[in-house]
Amino acid sequence: MGNTGFKEHFEVAKKTGTLNLSRRKLDEFPQQLASLVSLLRTLDLSDNKFSKLPLDIGKFTLLKQLNVSGNRLTELPDVLGNLLKLETLNANSNQISVLPASLSKLSHLKMVNLSDNRITAFPLMFCGLKHLDVLDLSHNRLTSVPDGVAELHVTELNLNQNQISEISEKIADCPRLKTLRIEENCLQIKSIHRRILEDSKISNLAVEGNLFEMKQFPDLDGYDKYMERYTAVKKKLF
Repeated sequence: MGNTGFKEHFEVAKKTGTLNLSRRKLDEFPQQLASLVSLLRTLDLSDNKFSKLPLDIGKFTLLKQLNVSGNRLTELPDVLGNLLKLETLNANSNQISVLPASLSKLSHLKMVNLSDNRITAFPLMFCGLKHLDVLDLSHNRLTSVPDGVAELHVTELNLNQNQISEISEKIADCPRLKTLRIEENCLQIKSIHRRILEDSKISNLAVEGNLFEMKQFPDLDGYDKYMERYTAVKKKLF
């Protein structure tokens, strides 16, 4: 699409700091984007044809929201670590298998959506980010949750629809984790460690669709402690 097709969007972006280029069949940055480096706070590139993000994305250091969902990305560039003000990263529905370690620098992140990708290793670079509230890794290819997860500060972790057969008991040490979704995985009943039920802050544990019957769940050691937390949270809602 030529310059005229974007002109109105870029004029609005100069005033608002927000640019929506969703569904534009883009596979590279429009030239005019360079003029907004010192202005943009929100950039929506969703539902385009990007197979990789241009390295110029690292110049947009004022970005707080970045949406690159629904593209053809197989990885995210290392320069994303330059976006130190970023609060929301949405990269769902791509083909991402590799994440850069530089994401560990993004200390202002609050929400990360990486669902519906091809990630095979739990992304420990998000551990230690103390403002990160929600991490969505559903519908990927994870097979285990490692000990390092103890340093994750999220309140909600979505691991639904992976291939997880092992989950570290150290997830019980997550300081803020209240909601853990791990439905439709490959967990045996013995994979749900007592500490997860007894010693964690988790008050919403979704485990349906694994390799056990739900009627076995209440028989686990620590289940009563878990139900105390679950019930206490429910009472607050009503």
